[in-house]
Amino acid sequence: MKGKLLYILTGILIVIILVIALIVFLKKRKKKHYLNICKRLDTEKNLIGSTPVLLELSKLEPIIKNEKMEEKYQKWQDEFAYIKDEELPKIDDLLIELDTLIDKKEYSLAESKINKCEIGLYKARERANYLLDQVKEITLSEEKYRNIITKLKTKYRQLNKEYQDHKSLYEEMAEAIELQLENIEKRFLEFETAMDQNQYTDVVHIVKALDTMIEHMEIVIEEVPDLLLMCKQMVPKRIKDIEETKTKMENDGYPLDYLSITDNMEEAKKNVNVILDRIKVLNLEDCMFELKTILDYLDSIFVAFEKERLSRKVYEEVSKDFEKKLNKTSKLVTDIYEQLDDIESMYDLNKEDVKIIDEVNKDLTVIKDDHHKMLEKVKNKATPYSLVNDEVETLSNRLKQVESTLDIALKSLGNMYEDEQRAREQLDEIERLLKECKERMREYKLPVIEDRYFVELSEANEAILEVIKELSKKPIGIKTLNTRVDTARDLVLKLYNTTISMIKTAKMSEMAIVYGNRYIGLHTDIEEGINRARNLFFKGDYTSSLNVSIDTIKLVDDNFERKLLTYEKE
Repeated sequence: MKGKLLYILTGILIVIILVIALIVFLKKRKKKHYLNICKRLDTEKNLIGSTPVLLELSKLEPIIKNEKMEEKYQKWQDEFAYIKDEELPKIDDLLIELDTLIDKKEYSLAESKINKCEIGLYKARERANYLLDQVKEITLSEEKYRNIITKLKTKYRQLNKEYQDHKSLYEEMAEAIELQLENIEKRFLEFETAMDQNQYTDVVHIVKALDTMIEHMEIVIEEVPDLLLMCKQMVPKRIKDIEETKTKMENDGYPLDYLSITDNMEEAKKNVNVILDRIKVLNLEDCMFELKTILDYLDSIFVAFEKERLSRKVYEEVSKDFEKKLNKTSKLVTDIYEQLDDIESMYDLNKEDVKIIDEVNKDLTVIKDDHHKMLEKVKNKATPYSLVNDEVETLSNRLKQVESTLDIALKSLGNMYEDEQRAREQLDEIERLLKECKERMREYKLPVIEDRYFVELSEANEAILEVIKELSKKPIGIKTLNTRVDTARDLVLKLYNTTISMIKTAKMSEMAIVYGNRYIGLHTDIEEGINRARNLFFKGDYTSSLNVSIDTIKLVDDNFERKLLTYEKE
């Protein structure tokens, strides 16, 4: 027990020691943290105090040549003195108080002092930096603006040289340009005067003015020759060419009123004169754009001229083809109407067939009227050829539709004639086939002809008579005729098949009976079978006779049926 108690006490003692050590470590660490902050603030204070404002102010002393500059110099010195003598000492006091609070471990109050110190440092730093920038604006001005002016003088000399080398291109603009160049040179002299007197506020405005003037002159030197060329040569020449082309094309019969060329050319001339006036005072804003727009419009007129020439050529070709097709279709419709009474007397036309022809004739009449109106517009030069072409194309499409409808009507009429001719040809074929049936039946003299043959023969004859009757009608009902022909053909084919089958069966039965006679003396069953087959044959029951003969002969010849079939094929 004593040993366990000793272990427990030892453990508790170790924990207490560790906790005390941790507390001591954290306190030292916290103090070190605040000391580092204090050190950083002190460093920042020293940096503010070492701002090179006085160094920059010393550079101003040799160039102070007027009261205005003297006032600024004194003001800046006072401001920096205030920062060093008033603001920074306050920060020093705060830092001392901060050290004391850290030693006393009064960290809550220390945080408040740190915030005040940082705010004071921020204000002092911003004030010192602003003051330094103001002083540098003066100390660096001469070098800065000298560099800018040097570049501007280089640009100016290049512009002046470009102008002098091509002075003839600027024509009456030369005086205004030279005056502007003189103004630029005066500005350079003003710059030198301001720099000598250290009037840096004026220098800024002079440099900006020079930069703007030289930039403007760059545009003037570059664009004025092109602008003058466009105003005095390119645009006037194109206007003249357009007016001459217009006169020639109108004399050749082209309708060009829709282009309003006369009014638009006058407007273009006015706009060019306005632009030229602006160029004379070197106001070049949008001049190039406006002149290019005018030239683009003039070019579009030439495109319109070419389109009219091409459209007229196309119109003359397409119009001829259209008139040929129109005349051809009109003649065809007229011919149909002239023969319509004869066609109606020959065939039983339905109302729909006649209605299609009437509609075609009405549509064709409208197309003719529209075509006549179009020709009048062309004759009166009321519509440009580019639009007339669209009308011709529309009329052509309408005529194609009429032709398509007419083809359907003609096809219907043509089919009626073809059906009639085909019916007559099929009637001849049917009668030939019926005649063949009769001849075959007469050729092979059967002892008895089955009843079904006479029934089918009667039906076929009646069907043929119906076809002949239908063909003799005026007008002919084509649908009824086709039905009658189909019925007659089917019945005659049925009779033909019946005839061929009956004759074939009778022949085979007779052959079997003859073949079986050779075996009559061999067996009484054979004799009885052949006699029965013979009786059936003479009664007209050829199928039964054949079956009895085959069954009887098989008693002595198993291959008889195969031999009979082979012989029949031969």
